[in-house]
Amino acid sequence: MRTKIILACTECKQRNYNTTKEKKTHPDRMEIKKYCRFCRKHTLHKETK
Repeated sequence: MRTKIILACTECKQRNYNTTKEKKTHPDRMEIKKYCRFCRKHTLHKETK
């Protein structure tokens, strides 16, 4: 079953992206490099609760 997660920018702490992930294949928190429209650059985004 896929669960909904929110990705937040590590630099400005804005919650930018909503997505889903598979708990069985990714049991720990996800970290993805994505574009932040507030920072106007690609930054590391971490999963939040």
